[in-house]
Amino acid sequence: MEERLITREKDYIPASGWQPLFTCLAALAAAIPLIIVGATMGGIGILVMFIGCLAVPIAIVGLFGLMAIAPNDSLVLLLFGDYRGTVKKSGFFWVNPFFSKRKVSLRVRNFETGSQTSPEEKNAQGQVVKQRTRTGGRPSKVNDRDGNPIEISAVVVWKVTDTAEALFEVDDYEDFVAVQSEAALRSLATRYPYDSEDHEVSLRGNTDEICERLRSDIQDRLADAGVTVMEARISHLAY
Repeated sequence: MEERLITREKDYIPASGWQPLFTCLAALAAAIPLIIVGATMGGIGILVMFIGCLAVPIAIVGLFGLMAIAPNDSLVLLLFGDYRGTVKKSGFFWVNPFFSKRKVSLRVRNFETGSQTSPEEKNAQGQVVKQRTRTGGRPSKVNDRDGNPIEISAVVVWKVTDTAEALFEVDDYEDFVAVQSEAALRSLATRYPYDSEDHEVSLRGNTDEICERLRSDIQDRLADAGVTVMEARISHLAY
């Protein structure tokens, strides 16, 4: 069986954006005088006008390389589909203007299992007309190890730690986290009894241990999704 290659995150060190900004603005400011002066000159004026006309598109293209990154945000850079690296440092930078940039938040997030997500909607021009929404979580109805029907839900705290894996190894990493967390919770609930009288590990009697096992189970399922599960806590447990 052929081993699947996984895209790993690599750091990209961008240049400061201030000098390119001033250079592009200066080029735009100088372009018009060069064109006007060139038009009044003789043979060399054609060269001066050409330089002035050339400065305008170069400066405009150069401005597209500017980018600002807020704290706990990142930008994944691609050049014609080829992954070039990720910028995680906050600040004002300049990169190759032909890079395409995809924003990935590095903030800590949380959600409750059983919640429903509505995807964002775009019009024909690609503009977002309806943002993604998530409803409140509903307890999952499963049978514990002894076959007793129970209701269970959990709150999962997570964050993206590898932007390349999150974007390129799964289709939608946020939905992937939600689905795999729900699956891990259901699997865990079927492996343990709701309660136990002989000191056996149970869902109700060993909350801390169960929560740590749940966190570990979810993390195993998200091994190649670029996500770290920081905490998983049972938020609802009842017959």
